[in-house]
Amino acid sequence: MDSLFSRLMLITALFISSLSVAGNLPDLKGRTILAVTENAYTPLNFVDPATGKGIGWEYDAMNEIGKRLNAKIEWHLSSWDTMIQAIKQGQYDVGMDGITINEERAQQIDFTIPYMTSQQFMLVRADEDRFTDAESFAANDDFQFGAQAGTTNFYVAVYDVLDGNEDNPRITLLETFGTSVQALKSGDVDSVLMDAASARGYIGANPGAFKMIGGPLGSEDFGFILTPKSDLLTPINAAINSMKQDGTLDALNKKWFFDFNQ
Repeated sequence: MDSLFSRLMLITALFISSLSVAGNLPDLKGRTILAVTENAYTPLNFVDPATGKGIGWEYDAMNEIGKRLNAKIEWHLSSWDTMIQAIKQGQYDVGMDGITINEERAQQIDFTIPYMTSQQFMLVRADEDRFTDAESFAANDDFQFGAQAGTTNFYVAVYDVLDGNEDNPRITLLETFGTSVQALKSGDVDSVLMDAASARGYIGANPGAFKMIGGPLGSEDFGFILTPKSDLLTPINAAINSMKQDGTLDALNKKWFFDFNQ
């Protein structure tokens, strides 16, 4: 029933947008937008095991933005550690990977308005009983975080949970967000920090494997990134606003964070 309700919400939102919103948005006249993501941040962007194709919240949102602006979205892949630089240099038009809006990054690229706000939580294995929150985790030097260098999750682990030392050996640096979660699942690390929405996605996609513990460790806004001074910034912001107003973003949240099972 919930899955059917989610589909109806999405269909209704898209129908409303085609009738009353599209005419008020910029027309990009079939322009091709080069979009890039990582395919390693469930449920925002990841590989569908059944088809081998990229799917997720950000795919749906950007494809819908393309429809509203009369643009074609051409998808590409990049690792997280090269994505911001590739966007800055204009190799792609727009990038996404659950990217937190902050001043340091905004000095290199342009951000859209936020498309999502989320809070950071500790994701652990479902049977974890040695610690119950950030304080009890930090109190035992044996417990290990898994994280990607340079990400919000890395900095929250360093400064909000541990001692502020970015070289702290209690943080195992891993290549992708997906490998961090796999390291948690296999017992190589004891916790991974992530926004609540993505944590729910991993919990739903892996029944009985994970849980969240403790309280929120701060909040963050996610935005798409664009080449500095891109002429796409205003149209994409307008499309995001229209999707907020007509319920499309709420429908995508329900589809990917509550109903989806990988």
